[in-house]
Amino acid sequence: MSNKIAIILNGMVVIEYDRNKRLPGKQRQFLDKMDHDMDSGITLGDKHQNHPDTGQKSQFIAIQLVHALINNDETLIAATCSYLVNRLPDLKQVKARQEQNETVSIELVFDRYYSPNEKPVRFLQPGE
Repeated sequence: MSNKIAIILNGMVVIEYDRNKRLPGKQRQFLDKMDHDMDSGITLGDKHQNHPDTGQKSQFIAIQLVHALINNDETLIAATCSYLVNRLPDLKQVKARQEQNETVSIELVFDRYYSPNEKPVRFLQPGE
């Protein structure tokens, strides 16, 4: 069993974050502040969530993580990875894809660890 979660952007592992990394009290307080700030509402896509649940907050944070990766913002990368690992103890992968139109799609994977041999699922289109 791995103690790392894989952060995958556009099909490539960009981070393997060690789940066992202990956070100092100040950093745990910062994660609590992030939660508190999101309690007043977040925007996911084009919808505002007035009282987001843990899943919605995690999607929001995962999107922030992708933007931090794209902008090489190491502080935000560390904070968002820490948040996801601490708030989602069963999380094994964050799969993100940035489309050409700059939209970002996120998949949080709880049922399997990353494997370099993993192939994406392709659904047949009607008529194939």
